[in-house]
Amino acid sequence: MKEKVLVSACLLGVNCKYNGGNNYKEELLKKLADKEIIPFCPEIAGGLPTPRPASEINNKKVINIEGEDVTINFVKGATEALNLCQLLGIKKAILKAKSPSCGYGEIYDGTFTSKLVSGNGITAELLKENGIEVINDNVFLER
Repeated sequence: MKEKVLVSACLLGVNCKYNGGNNYKEELLKKLADKEIIPFCPEIAGGLPTPRPASEINNKKVINIEGEDVTINFVKGATEALNLCQLLGIKKAILKAKSPSCGYGEIYDGTFTSKLVSGNGITAELLKENGIEVINDNVFLER
């Protein structure tokens, strides 16, 4: 049986990014050819539309560029990701770097100026806290 891996849907070509686009990475699919890929977008699962205003984490809250607090949507999406991992026995997640949901290791600083800070997105943090190995797409592709 193939190992199941949760993967940010945008990395697989799904147009679920905040701007309506995706972050498709063909080389990621090639490296995962022997795995069962489970696509997931926590922001969509959390009830946010596509497209949607860009969001960043600021002072432990997720605020969009219009000043709206969308933390509840990000937490709901993270919870859905964890539920899916637990239901399907997924032990590894490859998530989009820098995202307020999926970023792992570094995320944007909440000022919408493209400045990065150390930290994890809401989904990445929840998965890590629950024993799921989280790798951002850039690190995974460097391996």
